[in-house]
Amino acid sequence: MRRFPPLPDYRIGPPGFSLRDKSLLLFPNAAPMQLSDYLREQLPLNPELEQSLDLAFRRDHYTKGYKITEPNTLSNKVYFIEEGLVRTFYVKNDKEITHHFFAENAFTMPIDSIFYNRRSPYGIEVLENSIVRSVRFPTLEKHIEASSALEKFMRMLLIDVLRTFSDRLSALQFQSAQERYQTMLHENPDILLRAPLGHIASYLGITQQTLSVIRAQK
Repeated sequence: MRRFPPLPDYRIGPPGFSLRDKSLLLFPNAAPMQLSDYLREQLPLNPELEQSLDLAFRRDHYTKGYKITEPNTLSNKVYFIEEGLVRTFYVKNDKEITHHFFAENAFTMPIDSIFYNRRSPYGIEVLENSIVRSVRFPTLEKHIEASSALEKFMRMLLIDVLRTFSDRLSALQFQSAQERYQTMLHENPDILLRAPLGHIASYLGITQQTLSVIRAQK
């Protein structure tokens, strides 16, 4: 597998690269967009490559509650949420724990499977009726090799994935439950309105009862 160049500081991005809105990679706050429209807004692509990418990503309609992948399975797909809401989750002591939420205009991918050929500890569950685009990474990699702009975009996406893991770990280690809730309220208020309370509670690392107490303190 082709290796990407060393990852730069995510705060400044790769040399010569200007992503129009880096925050949209994993924490979108815009109206739902089709994949081709989103990519066209984020980076310069010639029409041929744009069309080829759109054809490479299959479009699936999923109903609420469907599990796209289960924890501890192999999958080399990259996913883009065109419409709806999904979560990644893992199982601990026979209980499902939410790892992260992904709404419209967000990418997610099983890093362990794609880059290390290991079973990913995380599954993907659909929380709303959703439209999800997906492509196998080897197919996407061929397009990446043909476009420096797309390569830089993917590097930024990988950096954002790493930042998400780092922020999640830091929040669980150094923030109180109240602080974690306030962070989520500030950064992703729509998730609090769309996701089930049980999933939000497990994401915050608290019980649903504790979450209800925190919400009552507003």
